[in-house]
Amino acid sequence: MGPHPFLSGGGLHATASLIVGKLSASGRQNALAAALKEYGALRRTIYAARYLSDPAYRRKISRQLNKGESLHALKRDLLYAHEGTVRARHLEQQIEQAWCLTLVTNAVVAWTTEYYGLAVDSMRAAGRRIDDEVLAHISPAHSENINFFGSIDVDIDAELAQLGPSGYRPLRVRDTLF
Repeated sequence: MGPHPFLSGGGLHATASLIVGKLSASGRQNALAAALKEYGALRRTIYAARYLSDPAYRRKISRQLNKGESLHALKRDLLYAHEGTVRARHLEQQIEQAWCLTLVTNAVVAWTTEYYGLAVDSMRAAGRRIDDEVLAHISPAHSENINFFGSIDVDIDAELAQLGPSGYRPLRVRDTLF
């Protein structure tokens, strides 16, 4: 017999949602279950009232939702390349494919974030004013710079020769509206 599902590291562990679910599913409702349900309803009401009454809070929530959606869109683009599917038949292989998707997504976001930072530093060094408030609205989760189709031949020596003293590729300079 395996370890008890609630025991971990020698102690008792359960998520709040699991406890509330078990209490709610109980045949006889007790005062604690009723209080937790009422507390949950109260928290949802407070959230809804704050959301409806505070425009700044609504904008903050919308920004976060948009960033989340752009991350999901990037993952969809990377996973499917506009035409692929999850082809693995076994759960372990599907999990491996999901982990690979996470790894590639994180690599794209890290690369984009790093080069966004370099571009902003370069523009500021050139005397352009870049407002941090504007930067807060930019998400590095996009796929416009990714070639999903065909193959790419990379001349490693030529690419390494292009690296500057900082170890980065030079930025492409073009006229921007920034």
